[in-house]
Amino acid sequence: MSREVMEYDVVIVGAGPAGLSAAIRLKQLAPDASVCVVEKGSEVGAHILSGAVIDPIALTELLPEWQTMGAPVKTAVSEDQFLILTRTGKITLPNWLLPPLMHNHGNYIVSLGNLCRWLGEQAEGLGVEIYPGFAAAEVLYDDDGRVVGIATGDMGISRTGEQLASYTPGVELRAKYTLFAEGVRGSLSKTLEARFGLREGVQHQTYGIGLKELWRVDPARHRPGLVMHSQGWPLDSKTGGGSFLYHLEDGLVSVGFVVHLNYQNPHLSPFEEFQRFKTHPAIRPTFEGGERISYGARAINEGGLQSVPGLIFPGGALIGCAAGFVNLPRIKGSHNAMKTGMLAAEAAAAALAEGRAWDRLEAYPAAYRSSWVYEDLRRVRNVKPGLKLGLWLGTAFGGFTMWAETLGLKLPFTLGHGTPDHACLKPAAEMPRIEYPKPDGVVSFDRLSSVFLSGTNHEEDQPVHLRLTDATVPVAHNLPLYDEPAQRYCPAGVYEIVRPEGGEPRFQINAQNCVHCKTCDIKDPTQNITWVVPQGGGGPTYPNM
Repeated sequence: MSREVMEYDVVIVGAGPAGLSAAIRLKQLAPDASVCVVEKGSEVGAHILSGAVIDPIALTELLPEWQTMGAPVKTAVSEDQFLILTRTGKITLPNWLLPPLMHNHGNYIVSLGNLCRWLGEQAEGLGVEIYPGFAAAEVLYDDDGRVVGIATGDMGISRTGEQLASYTPGVELRAKYTLFAEGVRGSLSKTLEARFGLREGVQHQTYGIGLKELWRVDPARHRPGLVMHSQGWPLDSKTGGGSFLYHLEDGLVSVGFVVHLNYQNPHLSPFEEFQRFKTHPAIRPTFEGGERISYGARAINEGGLQSVPGLIFPGGALIGCAAGFVNLPRIKGSHNAMKTGMLAAEAAAAALAEGRAWDRLEAYPAAYRSSWVYEDLRRVRNVKPGLKLGLWLGTAFGGFTMWAETLGLKLPFTLGHGTPDHACLKPAAEMPRIEYPKPDGVVSFDRLSSVFLSGTNHEEDQPVHLRLTDATVPVAHNLPLYDEPAQRYCPAGVYEIVRPEGGEPRFQINAQNCVHCKTCDIKDPTQNITWVVPQGGGGPTYPNM
């Protein structure tokens, strides 16, 4: 079968904060422009996972009347706490000691998934076409090498690559400009970076893995508006990361744990560290008597200013977390994702008005460099690389740099990130084993019951979307050297070493469990695993994350 071809002025890949903000801004500026958004999740918001405390600055610029329009942004931050955890105790840092950049006054605790659902409604109200359940699987180029759109993946392909009775070919969505808002480690964004050399002259990206649960807690323990962050236990002083705990409305609390993916010990399991964190005496009481509603995980861009790649290429641009605009110390990126989507949309609208197509949107990176997004990242650019000094000395250094920027002392240096995340692991024999406690079923749980709460589902008879460049590497190289860390860094039980009685160990991929966090694509020590989109609609179905 031949592919159907659909023509648009602008195609946007991804219905997250960046993609939807770009779509809305385009229709605000160019009401007659045809704009299409494709989304790999089964619905808008299905694959959105974030803490999330948002700075409303970009939302206010995009839709100034959002408060009267019914936006699901209701719980203003009323209290900030920052804890240092020891094994059994805590130290509460006074707020006056923290740089003002870290304060959350004026911010809101939200479900980012629900906010995206609402933004999707606003976009459709302006005439944007949104197609959930369609995964962008291929970038389309013309004979001159310009990006001219994307193709969605074929449906109804068996695990062995044969066409089933339900086979439907993908659709070509062609456009004058294509904006890629795939989020962290986007599969198409990776190919664009390589094809157009977008990482030349910039630092490699660095990442963390964020794990999150949503709970309905005992009303007596619920404090709407409370924002709590912590560092320290259960991580050691050489492993970066920390926690968040946010009290939303309606008795809901979101709790999460972030582990920087430059950790060294291959025995470490981010999922188990998260479960262990919840058992701390300062944390456990919040959840006792409560109900765990949902679970999920995803990678987080942490490289900041020096890791932002080139943003444009002939026919398109990277926006939002596809490029990496997260402000790590603030643990916020949605406002920057939305703003960069708006800036790219403004550049595209101006180009369309001039009758242009398939060229470089030079106005977009220029606008970024003069925007508050650039300044937001510039002020914290040395915080993450400073953590190479160790958790405590690095945190103190980061605090110093943020205070210096607050006081108007623009530091004349920008540190590099050093070793890429995948190259940081040390041999398993050189690192201490970590004995994790069994889950108690009250505040700590196992992986499979957690994946069940994520609503993850994939059509089982489809090609595995986690591809090995060399199928022998996991057992022949990673297992003897690193005890195959994929067994532990994956938060969904996708990877297993199966040891049949009397047989050789075998590497098994349970792709149906994948929550699309993309940690394997990042942390595999030989970069042997490539994450690509599964057939459209597969993956988690997050209700309120």
